[in-house]
Amino acid sequence: MISISSNLNLMIKAAEKASKSVIRDFGEVEKLQVSKKGPYDFVTKTDKNVEKILIEELSRSKKNYSFITEETGKINNKDKENFWIIDPIDGTTNFLHGIPHFAICIAHISNNEIISGLIFDPIKDEMFFSEKNKGAYLNNQRLRVSKKNSTEDCLFSSNHEGTKFTDLNMRCSGCAALDLAYVASGRLDGFFHNKINIWDVAAGALMVEEAGGIVNEINKFDIKNIDIRASSSAINDKMLEKLVNF
Repeated sequence: MISISSNLNLMIKAAEKASKSVIRDFGEVEKLQVSKKGPYDFVTKTDKNVEKILIEELSRSKKNYSFITEETGKINNKDKENFWIIDPIDGTTNFLHGIPHFAICIAHISNNEIISGLIFDPIKDEMFFSEKNKGAYLNNQRLRVSKKNSTEDCLFSSNHEGTKFTDLNMRCSGCAALDLAYVASGRLDGFFHNKINIWDVAAGALMVEEAGGIVNEINKFDIKNIDIRASSSAINDKMLEKLVNF
């Protein structure tokens, strides 16, 4: 049985509760694809509703923790050393178009250090989570990064700018959080992205490190302007060589 902290347990329960709303609304958004109005307003409401649920649930036992969220921004409470970082739906465009590839993301940062992270794919029922110095997991299975050491054998992910830039074998999934979770689980070998937000990558960055991978020092960047490089340790140097001018 995996031993997890009370904070991570709280994060898991909050994500599970919020996921019920996400799954229900995703069923509706698929129907809205054929309507004249379209799903845009509906998805915006879903995003805000999921964030509201997460804030309420996380605040139940940690009333003083502050927040950094995608929709609301910074919420300063009494405790300004501990922050919940929230992205209610990472992969909103996928959600908007009825593509089942998106995630609920929560990270806990204490004194500017990422302590725990969670990435929940509610459609596939895959709960990725990690804690500092305790490893990374998918549901109850320990995660390890890929051991492949030839770039020709590897699969990398980025946004559309990254996929155009390099001659690496690339994918653009539209969900940075799941890309990082997939690097941690060995499904992908590396992920890189420029000018990305902290709520997209905080949970996944810790996950990659705890699965044995390497991530650059993202805390050196502004929280809305992060250049991230994450990969397995076996391929990191070769990937960075390819990204010198990216």
